[in-house]
Amino acid sequence: MPHSKQPKHFHSLMLLQWPLSYLSIFWILQPLFIYLMFTSLWPLPALYFAWFFLDWKIPEQGGRRSARVRNWCVWTYIKDYFPITILKTKELSPEHNYLMGVHSHGLLTFGAFCNFCTEATGFSKTFPGITPHLATLSWFFKIPFIRDYLMAKGVCPVSQPAINYLLSHGTGNLVGIIVGGVGEALQNVPNATTLILQKRKGFVCTALQHGAHLVPTFTFGETKVYEQVPFHEDSWMYKFQSCFRRVFGFYFCVFYGQGLCQGSTGLLPYSWTIVTVDEFGEPLPLPKIEKPRQEMVDKYHALYMGALHKLFDQHKTQYGCSETQKLLFL
Repeated sequence: MPHSKQPKHFHSLMLLQWPLSYLSIFWILQPLFIYLMFTSLWPLPALYFAWFFLDWKIPEQGGRRSARVRNWCVWTYIKDYFPITILKTKELSPEHNYLMGVHSHGLLTFGAFCNFCTEATGFSKTFPGITPHLATLSWFFKIPFIRDYLMAKGVCPVSQPAINYLLSHGTGNLVGIIVGGVGEALQNVPNATTLILQKRKGFVCTALQHGAHLVPTFTFGETKVYEQVPFHEDSWMYKFQSCFRRVFGFYFCVFYGQGLCQGSTGLLPYSWTIVTVDEFGEPLPLPKIEKPRQEMVDKYHALYMGALHKLFDQHKTQYGCSETQKLLFL
């Protein structure tokens, strides 16, 4: 893979703070609060953990977003590192709720994060009246402090109660689901983009139950920012990855990118341009059916895949794919 342009070191440091902030919360802040339980400052962690359990259901009831956190300047530096942009095709009416499929899944989904969890790309100004929420693994919201950090950015659990709440309370809510999951990032087929979507129909059923509009989006460049080390299906490493997935809900991936010095290898992502293209000009309006039949789910799932395929073919050559690049569904 040819190297992308070398980003400025300051932008690289700002990018590293994103994963390091979660690691610091998990390995430093949480152990510190547990330690304080055995000191004279024990009321401080005791109050937090009491509030933590009283606040247990809040992530599934709309969360607690913070405009201040979403507007931190550090997100702008992460956006500029690649850079990351969102392409608006048409206006999005705040009179409806939307269930958005986010494709494809890279290792760390930089595009979805910057576009929908921060204001780095100016989402609120681009789509006034629309409140974005990005759904992620539910067990993250069972971890003290991390749950609060996620909620502040507008992230919600990818659980039925959380999504049902957002689609049934008011209008102008946009809930993004990365349908393919991390397993999608492991699909490496030459001259093809592979999405795990063929049998993923639950999000269509949910949209029908609420009469929400379905919105397909595709992020070009997301899968180029890291190189992965593939393993054969018969290898012990592949079996370990599968076992890890069953236990923790996501894959253990071996990957690499670029280092701080030109031409070196490291854990920094390649600074390829990442563009999220929406199909808001042609959202799929769905009827509200409390108990949709399977035939109805299949019908709108097929329409969704067709719209996504059209979006990909229309923009692929403009954003780094060849004319012969194919979109495959597994």
